[in-house]
Amino acid sequence: MNRVATLIATIETEMDVQTESPAVNPEHLRMVEALLFAAGEPLDQKALSTSLPEGADVPGLISSLQAVYEKRGVNLCCIAGKYQFRTAADLAFLLRKEQPEQKRLSKAAIETLAIIAYHQPVTRAEIEDIRGVVMSKGTIDTLMEVGWVKIRGRKRTPGRPVTYGTSEAFLVQFGLESVGHLPGLDELKAAGFLEAIPPSGFDVPNPSDGLGPDEDPYEGEEAQDLATGSVNLDEA
Repeated sequence: MNRVATLIATIETEMDVQTESPAVNPEHLRMVEALLFAAGEPLDQKALSTSLPEGADVPGLISSLQAVYEKRGVNLCCIAGKYQFRTAADLAFLLRKEQPEQKRLSKAAIETLAIIAYHQPVTRAEIEDIRGVVMSKGTIDTLMEVGWVKIRGRKRTPGRPVTYGTSEAFLVQFGLESVGHLPGLDELKAAGFLEAIPPSGFDVPNPSDGLGPDEDPYEGEEAQDLATGSVNLDEA
């Protein structure tokens, strides 16, 4: 409490020094300070004058208040002709806060992630064949930016298309020891994701962490190009 009292006394003393001129009314100065402090948005002189006694010298009051707060932790700033208390520019670093950006995956991205998780290693063409629609540009890029999907290798077929699989971050996010611990047929039915009696011949595929017999590792110059962003994943 002593510190608060000292601070208040210091501010009042500074105001007294700034308000020695008879043109500035100390009570009016307190009123302008209160209005600006409580306002949720910047106020112009007209808005301030409507709350002050008639004849109040609004420009003089603002000028005096700016002088009082000039060297304090907050300053009275003019923004687009309006006035507002703001943190002093040299102290802005104290209020800087970094917060991870939350990204909401689209339905297409969720479906693509599920296909990659259960069918890995899988190519873009195979993903489109399973979904039955052409995949929009950037869907896999989004999943890779999140960190849940990675390029595994290249398939030994014409064109050498890249194959995709889930990453370690995917396992951490969903609490899985390995892709072999993804929910099976019975678990998916119990969770309501599948009908009690699935179509004849339906089965949940068994994904693999290791390279397939028709798959080569994705490495060398291509891996370096990927790291520098010079490879278009949707066209690889």
